[in-house]
Amino acid sequence: MEVEVKLRLQDASAYRQLTSILSPFHSKTLHQENLFFDTPTNTLSSQLSVLRLRFLNKDARCIVSLKSKPTLVDGVSRVAEDEEELDPCSARACVEDPARLGKIESRILKRVKEEFGVGEEVGFVCLGGFENKREVFNWKNLKLEVDETKYGFGICYELECESEDPDGVKKLLEEFLKENGIGYSYSKMTKFAVFRSGKLP
Repeated sequence: MEVEVKLRLQDASAYRQLTSILSPFHSKTLHQENLFFDTPTNTLSSQLSVLRLRFLNKDARCIVSLKSKPTLVDGVSRVAEDEEELDPCSARACVEDPARLGKIESRILKRVKEEFGVGEEVGFVCLGGFENKREVFNWKNLKLEVDETKYGFGICYELECESEDPDGVKKLLEEFLKENGIGYSYSKMTKFAVFRSGKLP
């Protein structure tokens, strides 16, 4: 179970202010391309599951993930997540021809076939996706991820932190943002939900 604090930053100004304050703690920048897949009849979505291919820094790496039964309450996200590395070339070929997903060697895609009955026969479609620039900071023994997410309909900014003590971390982050006058609110939708809604929250 992945547990994360998710705080939505008010605007680009809040994003710039936060990344500037955190700059001494900067660890790395990740450019992510997130693409989502389902069946033509939304077999996965209808069972609160999401299949994603994430390409990192162009096609340097690719991670396939299956997320299930997400909840997002008061800025704390909980989701069952399973991840696996895929060969970026094979994964890119699946974007061009989603039918290939049912044929590649993958523990996660085997799970999708066994648990949801989705394989070569049913077939996949690519739902599209979005780009995300993730700035990673090591701050007070926490890994903070500050995201600039570009959808086809606008840009969102978010601060995320995975933790086994989400309430404690949320309190710490809220105090930090308030002290620095950075506008924020609790995230109410996952990035995938925002993408599917077709409009900014």
